[in-house]
Amino acid sequence: MNTLTIIETGQAPEGIRADWPSYPAMFETLLAPHLPGWTYQSVALSRGQTLPDPAGLDAILITGSPAGVYDDVPWMTSLMDFIRWAANAQVPQIGICFGHQAIAHALGAKVAKSDKGWGIGRHVYDVIAAPSWMRAPPPDTFSLGVSHQDQVLTLPPGALQVARSDFCEFAALAYPGANAISFQGHPEFSPGFSCALYGVRKGTRFSEDMVEDAEQSLQTPIDNDLVGAWMAQFLLRAGT
Repeated sequence: MNTLTIIETGQAPEGIRADWPSYPAMFETLLAPHLPGWTYQSVALSRGQTLPDPAGLDAILITGSPAGVYDDVPWMTSLMDFIRWAANAQVPQIGICFGHQAIAHALGAKVAKSDKGWGIGRHVYDVIAAPSWMRAPPPDTFSLGVSHQDQVLTLPPGALQVARSDFCEFAALAYPGANAISFQGHPEFSPGFSCALYGVRKGTRFSEDMVEDAEQSLQTPIDNDLVGAWMAQFLLRAGT
């Protein structure tokens, strides 16, 4: 039996936290239909829990976070070391949103706030490479809900650019030599949660018009289950 260790690097805003599952629970809901027999454990890194030895883990998933890779928070350096150790040990890793940026940064990319500003709502990505975990032939595009201003700005050494958009050039990456994949979008976020997240930030990070446009965009279906199936196939093909 394999276990996915979910590194929780953030929580939903306090105003909506009680109304929705935790981020690790969202990922378990997304992946469980595609990974029968797997178990899940979480490490609340952003709340003070200590990272385990990655060499003893079956697989790792790093969640989204309000933090940026450049932030001076107590756990950031240890997370970057953990990612590099896991890559050297060939432990399968998946990164989502902040996790996507963290893996890229740890493995040599530039990550920073984008001059394009915040991306929210439903974003559509062009598939430009088709690793085996995509179960060829993949669609030409896929869509996810997003909430990010930081972006991966350079391709990490040894990485493969899997998907892109005009807003986000490095929207999905694969690391054949490091046994890792990552996505900027949020396959674990339901449209309802995304809209709640945007709503609680209306008038601070996001204008009313931005939120209205984002909520309307999410009335069009998104590809959470497809991306969840890709993530599961990556784990199953990674020798875990």
